[in-house]
Amino acid sequence: MWMHNVAAAVLMMPVATGIIQRFPAGPIQSNVENKFCRAVILGVIYSVAIGGMSTLTGTGVNLILVGMWKKYFPQEEPISFNTWGSGQALSAYLDKAHLKRELELLGPMAFAEKMVLAVFSMLIVLWMTKSITDDIPGWGVLFNGRAGDGTVMMATLLFIIPNNKEKGEKLMDWNKCKKLPWNLILLLGAGFAIADGVESSGLADILSRTLNFLENAPYLAIAPAVCLISSIMTEFITSNNATTTLVVPLLIQIAKSMHLHPLLLMVPGAIGAQFAFVLPTATPSNVVGFTTGHIEIQDMVKIGLPLKIAGIAALSLLMPTLGAYVFETNKFNN
Repeated sequence: MWMHNVAAAVLMMPVATGIIQRFPAGPIQSNVENKFCRAVILGVIYSVAIGGMSTLTGTGVNLILVGMWKKYFPQEEPISFNTWGSGQALSAYLDKAHLKRELELLGPMAFAEKMVLAVFSMLIVLWMTKSITDDIPGWGVLFNGRAGDGTVMMATLLFIIPNNKEKGEKLMDWNKCKKLPWNLILLLGAGFAIADGVESSGLADILSRTLNFLENAPYLAIAPAVCLISSIMTEFITSNNATTTLVVPLLIQIAKSMHLHPLLLMVPGAIGAQFAFVLPTATPSNVVGFTTGHIEIQDMVKIGLPLKIAGIAALSLLMPTLGAYVFETNKFNN
């Protein structure tokens, strides 16, 4: 939820493989142990994909959607952290005794860990309070729209706060910073460039004509149709960011021609692109899990296809109902 899903997959996969390595490798492994290994790996790659949908920072697709909404409709209310997360209903069953034992094994938090937690907590608060409601504008109004969010300010603090380990050493330095996945920034920037190219070259008009059948579709059938098309495309394009970049401008054109609120099509298109559960090449996080060697394509098809169908069904029900309330689609000025 709070970090990019690919980074979360890379972070959690060593933990998952460490659990799996407790079982003896080779042909003596029982069928139950093999199933458990597959369940652990699939659980990681699917949980990071689903969790990434929950917040704007969880996946590049959400950032692309927000950026395109702001670019094409600057006069409309921007999609904020609160708006995107207002439809969440999170629940979990946790073994408190087990968690307590694990926390005791970790020992007390170090000074550096406490400082990182404090900075990250402040960042989440800044994300959620930049724009709250129409009556409570949030801290963003203090800068007259010139401040994007508090990410840069909080990141700067990491270069200032000492880690209390060695004299002069900070929580973050440039040697550590160089190891960050900078390719994600280039990928997002390339996505917006592709979107401009699709529109300026006329490709958007050509492709939108191939999707004209949506204009005659019933209102309640539009969201599932868009979500289905996007979710199928993402399995073969190898990047849900690229799928979103190609699909969303087309959906904007279709929404305009149908006199619909663009988010009624944009959100299903973007979320559908994240239902990349079937093929290992559909998204980088799937590749991370597949390269462990513990899962095969048939495992992903067997588990991922029902997940994809369930996701499309859930989004088809929620977008015309809860989505219409959250995004106020009845107030759009076409």
